[in-house]
Amino acid sequence: MTEAAAGPSAIRIETLTEGGQRPADVARGIAGFLSQARTSLDLALYDVRFETDAGALVLAALLSAVQRGIDVRLLYNVAHPGPIPVPPPPETTPDALEALPVETRGIAGIPDLMHHKFVVRDGEAVWTGSTNWTDDSWSRQENVIVSLGSREIAYAYSLAFGQLWDTGIVERSGKVDPRPADVGAARVRPWFTPEHGEALSHRIAKHLGKARERIRIASPVLTSGPILATLVEIVKERRCDLAGVVDDTQLDQVFHQWRTNGVSAWKIPLLQSVLVGAPWSGKASIPWTPESVHDFMHAKVVVADDTSFVGSFNLSRSGERNAENVLEIADHAVADRLAAFVDEIRGRYPAATVPT
Repeated sequence: MTEAAAGPSAIRIETLTEGGQRPADVARGIAGFLSQARTSLDLALYDVRFETDAGALVLAALLSAVQRGIDVRLLYNVAHPGPIPVPPPPETTPDALEALPVETRGIAGIPDLMHHKFVVRDGEAVWTGSTNWTDDSWSRQENVIVSLGSREIAYAYSLAFGQLWDTGIVERSGKVDPRPADVGAARVRPWFTPEHGEALSHRIAKHLGKARERIRIASPVLTSGPILATLVEIVKERRCDLAGVVDDTQLDQVFHQWRTNGVSAWKIPLLQSVLVGAPWSGKASIPWTPESVHDFMHAKVVVADDTSFVGSFNLSRSGERNAENVLEIADHAVADRLAAFVDEIRGRYPAATVPT
């Protein structure tokens, strides 16, 4: 686990790699964020397990907050009943969460998922990124954690949380304008889906198309039409330094799904062109089962020159329809940090395979 700060410690970036840190170390960091609460904690978590030694550290911080009179609310995803390749189903045990002495609300992931992983503390600070609250997420996956202090950004996250809390319906959430705010030296814009799902994909594609120096991408899959089309142009024109990393196993599952349903088959040659035309690495993760180790390449990062996109959003069409969040960060130091992280990951794995 490595850490870096941007500006006067206004934005904190933590990166996780397989075998690079112990679950307890990540859990202590989360517990430390929670323990600073003075009035409220709103948690929206796709996948959360407290029934481990590391999870117990986070649970203890939550229970301590309750004992101090902190208002704690927890949203979690209720598992989707059907087979979906990305993202894998959560490990959450609803009965265990409902037994906690905090207000909870399960959000049915039918047909779209409550895929957030964020905490709003006191309406002033946000913890977010790609990291679920499970031991495998903390020790066997590549992930990113972003924490920052900003009332403007925290307010946006509070609005998104409130929409899910009040309605319990994914498709009625994300209705928060992506207004920018200065956080230290960085310009930060929060994005929420599904309301802004298509706009987010086009926004990322726009920044990719404008990049002239570097593009770095870490995403389990690449299936968003606007992003794929833009990457094909960049590859064909060789207009900048493009490289990335994907989850090979999940990408193979997507190829199979495309061929089977036929609806998205038109994307196959686009994705093949992108994977062949630039250096992409692929992690051969273990196919998901309830009992298997969950060692996915799970980070979701895009760096286009000095602008970064980081959060819970897989670069996919289904991601546009889920409840997701992304921070768009215009800051050279953050971009350097995240680009280095992508290069570190892709250096660990072989070239991504291209199903034919």
